[in-house]
Order: sequence, then structure tokens, then C-alpha cells
Amino acid sequence: MASSAGNGKAIFRVVSGNFLEMFDFMVFGFYATAIAKTFFPSDSAFASLMLALATFGAGFLMRPLGAIFLGAYIDRHGRRKGLIITLALMAMGTVLIACVPGYATLGVAAPLLVLLGRLLQGFSAGVELGGVSVYLAEIATPGRKGFFVSWQSASQQAAVVFAGLLGVGLNHWLSPQDMGDWGWRIPFLIGCMIVPVIFVIRKSMEETPEFEARKHHPTLREIVRSISQNFGLVVGGMALVVMTTVSFYLITAYTPTFGKAELNLTDLQALLVTVCIGLSNFFWLPVMGALSDKIGRKPLLLGATILAILTAYPALSWLVANPSFSHLLIVELWLSFLYGSYNGAMVVALTEIMPIEVRTTGFSLAYSLATATFGGFTPAACTYLIHALDNKAAPGLWLTGAAVLGLIATVVLFRGNSHQLRTARSAVASNA
Repeated sequence: MASSAGNGKAIFRVVSGNFLEMFDFMVFGFYATAIAKTFFPSDSAFASLMLALATFGAGFLMRPLGAIFLGAYIDRHGRRKGLIITLALMAMGTVLIACVPGYATLGVAAPLLVLLGRLLQGFSAGVELGGVSVYLAEIATPGRKGFFVSWQSASQQAAVVFAGLLGVGLNHWLSPQDMGDWGWRIPFLIGCMIVPVIFVIRKSMEETPEFEARKHHPTLREIVRSISQNFGLVVGGMALVVMTTVSFYLITAYTPTFGKAELNLTDLQALLVTVCIGLSNFFWLPVMGALSDKIGRKPLLLGATILAILTAYPALSWLVANPSFSHLLIVELWLSFLYGSYNGAMVVALTEIMPIEVRTTGFSLAYSLATATFGGFTPAACTYLIHALDNKAAPGLWLTGAAVLGLIATVVLFRGNSHQLRTARSAVASNA
């Protein structure tokens, strides 16, 4: 793994499953309106959409459980074995959503089965991001950890771009009626077809040398005890993650719904913006991850959160006052820059502040709690806030609140030399 080619192959093997996980999440968000019509029919379009978005968010409620149980498995039995299990669970959820007949055929069983599929996806995703991030951190070459770990998030952007381009193609080839009736299932079926390929790729992964070198692998009881002793650190990590999850789901999964429902843009225009945002994120994440290796994590975290607090709501207000494809693209590209700047430093920082013996579990639990309580419900929260406040710029308020939490968490976690001391203790523990 020392060569550039070897590093590239190792990164590709581990992030391939991350790509599939995010692809499935994106297409659910992209086609929320059609899913609402198929599985949650109602006299109120708002109520139907809210039920679909709540189902999208419900998957995130399973993430903390996945973080604890699957994270404990990975911390005890290895990164490679655990990431293969998460892929299997993820695939089961995808197959359910792709193949379940609609409400008109199965009645109430249809939305329940879709919910089950989302819960399975959420359970596996609870440790997928943490497992991938920890794996990348442990194979990183000296002084390049931020750059290596940034590819966890960058792989998600490849999924956003692929899902967006697929949506553009489907909207070109199929009529709006066909898309609403059955065309929305095609991306999920493609996800099912990708699964066997990724299984082969991920099975070729090697275990990380750092994990193999450890003399003691903790039991579930030891992991739970360690997490409880370090729960303040998990809560701080959760607050750190909120900014990332809210901004990501706002500028990706929610964009097609926001563009169509609130700005009166076409599906094609909203999906094109989403593709551009995925490309922008893909560029900024490794750039900012590498920059965090040079100047440190804290300056990027502080800068991105302060800029978000100052500009998120004004930018959305300007957009809704002047709705157009170009204006939506401008605002989203700015938010993409803020997301990439923050996340490029945040993910690697989260791997560094967690005790090494529970690194995967601690990272995954912090990430999952943030996603379950804030990030995953961003599309539903934004839709509700717009409706309740009668203000189409309300998503800017949601993002501002997330940025405030991120700023507070950064100040607390990185005060003085506490971060360096925790990292040093982890390094000592890894050699014990």
C-alpha cells in the first residue's frame, strides 16, 4: 500500500460501497414526489410528500443502532469483515424499495415494506461512513490523513453526479407521467445491479495494518463501557457533524424537490444543478482535506461555520426573490464551497479525536446521532419550515442553526491543546 497505485486501489476498494450507499439515498430524495404518489397517496400533496420525506428520514433513526452494533463488530473483528456485512444489509434495503408494488396493489403493506427497506439501509449506513473513514485514516501515509479520508465524502459526490445524470437521462427519455408511474424505480434497479460488482471489489480489500498490529480487540461490553466513559466526546463529535449532514442533504437530496416545488423550475433544471453540485463537492473535498493537512483542521472548521452563519439565509432570501436556474446554481455552488471546506477537515478530525480502541464505534455513533436528529430530516424539516413560516428561504435558517452548532463544537473540542493530547493518547494506546 506504500505506492501511489497501491494507495489508489485501496481507496477505490473501500469507497465503492460508500458510493452505493449514497446513490440509494440520493435517488430516494430525488424522486420523493413520485414515491409519495406511489406509496403514500393522499388528498393533500403536502401531506403525501411529508410522509415520503419522513420515511426518508426514518432510515436515519436506525443509524445509531447500526453504529453501536456494527461498529462494535468492526472494532473487534476487523474493518474488512464489517464493511462486507454493511454492504449486504444495504443491498437488501435497496431491493425492497426497488421491487415493492405500490399502495394501489398492496395497500398499507406497501409503505410499511418501503419503510423496512429504509430502516435496513439506515442500519447499515450507521457504520458505513465510520468504517470507511477509519479504514482510510489507518492506511493513510504520514502527513496526508486529511487527503485520504476526504475520499470517503468524495465518493458520495460521485454517487450524486451519477444519480443526477441518470435522472437527466430518464427525464429526457420518459414522459413526466411515465416517470411518476414507474420510471423512478429504474435508478433503484440499477443500484441492485451494481451490488454484485461492489461485493467482488470489496472482498478484495486487505485488513488495515494498524488493526492487525493491535494486541487486544475489545468486546461489545468493553466498547459500550468505553463509549459511556467518553460520551461527552461523542456528543461533541455529534455537534461537529451536524453542519456537514445538514449542508450535504440540503444541497443534494433536497435540491430537486426545492427547485421544483418552491422555485417552479423544471425537473431537468433542478437535476442539472444537482449534478453541478456533486462535481463541485468532488473537487473541494480532497482539496480542503489536503489543505487541512497543511494548516490544521481548526482554521477550516471555524472559517466555514462563520461564513455559513453570515451568508446562508441572505443567499436563500436572494434566491427566492429572484428564482432562476442560474441563481439556484450560484447559491448552491457557494454552499458547496462551504460544505467542502468544512467537511474536508471535519471527517478526519472526527477520526482523530476518538479513542483508538473504539474509533469506529465512536465515530459512527457521533455521525449517526447527528444525522438521525438533524441531517437526515433536512428535506422534511425544510419543507415543514417553508410551510409553517410561509417563507421559502427558511432552509437558510436550518443551515444557520447547524453552523452555529458546528462553531460551538469546534471551539470546545479544539480549545487549547486538548485535541492534540487526545490524538497523542490514542497513538500511545495503539502501541500498547
